[in-house]
Amino acid sequence: MPSTSSRSRAVQRRSPRAAGRPAAAPVGQRPPVVPFAVAFGLLMAVEVLYLGYLLWEPAPALDWYLVVPVLVAVASVVAALLVLRGTPRAWMFLAGTAVLPLVALLVLVFILAGLGATAEAWSAVLMTTGPLGCLILATRRPVREWTAPRRTTRSPGGRRGRDGER
Repeated sequence: MPSTSSRSRAVQRRSPRAAGRPAAAPVGQRPPVVPFAVAFGLLMAVEVLYLGYLLWEPAPALDWYLVVPVLVAVASVVAALLVLRGTPRAWMFLAGTAVLPLVALLVLVFILAGLGATAEAWSAVLMTTGPLGCLILATRRPVREWTAPRRTTRSPGGRRGRDGER
């Protein structure tokens, strides 16, 4: 019985050249995702400082546990600026600073949900936007390549001795 398919059974001819890949950013030019990773790093710093304020607000006094949010916020701002500059391996620092606030917020969400404070739990879920966005964007390939260690190129002649001989 003949086929009623509208497609031809003939093999389509393909080009011998490899398919083009998406063009990467030219060397030395910042990828477009880097400013977004930096913005989420700064948003995370603001959220951590807000959580520190919530710890301080019931009893306004300088206690030792208020140092942790301040240090995490300062570390995330420094990491965001290092990523913006393109410092080697700064993406690891930015991603690392996002882990502690994300874990703390998720623990807070589970505690609030367990206590039945659903409105407050949803507020805490909304606050995970900063650390989660920072963690996702900092680990993307363009950001990793932007902060990759720069390799020096060798001369085509290779190494030379002290006298200029090989």
